Amino acid sequence: MYRVLFKRVEGNEDIKLPCKMSEWAAGFDLQAAVSEPVELAPGERKLIPTGFAMAMPAELEAQIRPRSGLAYKHGITCLNSPGTIDADYRGEVKVLLVNLGQEPFTIARGERIAQMVFQQVPVVTIEEAAELPDTVRGSGGFGHTGV
Repeated sequence: MYRVLFKRVEGNEDIKLPCKMSEWAAGFDLQAAVSEPVELAPGERKLIPTGFAMAMPAELEAQIRPRSGLAYKHGITCLNSPGTIDADYRGEVKVLLVNLGQEPFTIARGERIAQMVFQQVPVVTIEEAAELPDTVRGSGGFGHTGV
């Protein structure tokens, strides 16, 4: 089990800290901490504050992902998805939303706008090599497998 600390940004005492909406949910829902409603026109993107900062162990990262209901019903999704929050970041968590739908969408204070999933970060070392081991696929790239 990992311990993650959350600190509210002043003036956001009414915004819920990230929480799971069901017992087995992987993601913690994030609420919009906008001071007034924000309209997203079709094709428009905006950075939406969540009203909190956090501190997590170095072994973790937090990934910001879209909420499926907003994406399906309104075309609202996250750019740079999943967005990564590194363990050493201490600023307010914000969500980069975009409206891929056909109609303007209004984001109200307290609305659930995204979800945050915590993942372990493996320890990786990078080594330069003169040659790489062969595989059946080799250097075949986009579309190489027939899809």
